[in-house]
Amino acid sequence: MNRKIIVFALALLAFGCQPKSQEDENKRPTKIFLIGDSTVADYSLEENYKQQKFPITGWGQVFQAIMTKDSLAKIKIIPADSVIVDDRAKGGRSTRTFLQEGRWRSVYDEMQPGDFVLMQFGHNDAAENKPERYVNIQGYKEFLRLFVGQTRQKGGIPVLITPVTRNYPWENDILLGTVHGDYPRAMKEVADELNVYLIDLTSTSAELFTQIGKEYVNDHFFMNLPAGVYEAYPDGQNDNTHFQPEGAKAVAGLVFEGLQKLKK
Repeated sequence: MNRKIIVFALALLAFGCQPKSQEDENKRPTKIFLIGDSTVADYSLEENYKQQKFPITGWGQVFQAIMTKDSLAKIKIIPADSVIVDDRAKGGRSTRTFLQEGRWRSVYDEMQPGDFVLMQFGHNDAAENKPERYVNIQGYKEFLRLFVGQTRQKGGIPVLITPVTRNYPWENDILLGTVHGDYPRAMKEVADELNVYLIDLTSTSAELFTQIGKEYVNDHFFMNLPAGVYEAYPDGQNDNTHFQPEGAKAVAGLVFEGLQKLKK
């Protein structure tokens, strides 16, 4: 082989083996990790979603669509014009089971400085009748402290989000937002204690659903489905916890509005 060709090939190989520059690292898009339960989860990642799950939709499933360049310009705490939303939420998980199953470890291992972790737990922690997932208030606060502390350890930015309300109890056409008991308050206490960003989704979702009205929210936001309409639910469905696409988009919008209100 011609000596000049060999030298040129070796030079190309050496160039390709050079470590990434700081400039290259800085080009990595900011990630927004979502951790939480079924109300946050991305069901479209599951096999045969259209046939077996649709229309159930977590608010995290539609969050990437909101995070456009124009939208990000309105969020002071995110100094980026593009982000990747990485939804790790999973149905049925509490703070404890999310940790025990290694789901938090996978987020921790992949997290890089400047990434965000949005954390919404409480639905399953509060499920006292389901001991496999139940976490008492003190335990709930401890797991939140752990997630916050380890996020900061990796140079990430934690954001606590109180659990989105269920579609009950209603009183005099007002959705009370009290179904999760003391868990939203406990999260607020952790936020105050550790000086963590907080979005009070419990309150804002109850307020929005009340404003829209019980009948519309019941039929269009939550998974209350008539029989014979959706392949996955031939007999219909009565579910006042999980969302149809319209409800998920409304809740994702509330989270976006909450992010806008946070200050550096």
